[in-house]
Amino acid sequence: MCCGQHSSLSKHNVAASLTRRSFSDVEQLRHRLADTEVRLARARAREAQLSRRLHAMKRSVSVMEIVEDYLKRRFTEKNIVPSLLP
Repeated sequence: MCCGQHSSLSKHNVAASLTRRSFSDVEQLRHRLADTEVRLARARAREAQLSRRLHAMKRSVSVMEIVEDYLKRRFTEKNIVPSLLP
């Protein structure tokens, strides 16, 4: 009987150890998930920031293109007008 009780206790110990390990694994997975969610939130914030900067740069380029077209037109007009005069 002593041997039977001993094997029963060791099975109980193994089961308890596996249960503790599985809880530990679950806690580790929860921690990793929380870290991943934090990194994802940071990446989304960074993406939003970069999108805003890109949009602002596109507006700047558009404004520069408008100014460039205006200056080209003015330059052309100034060069054409004197050539038309006698």
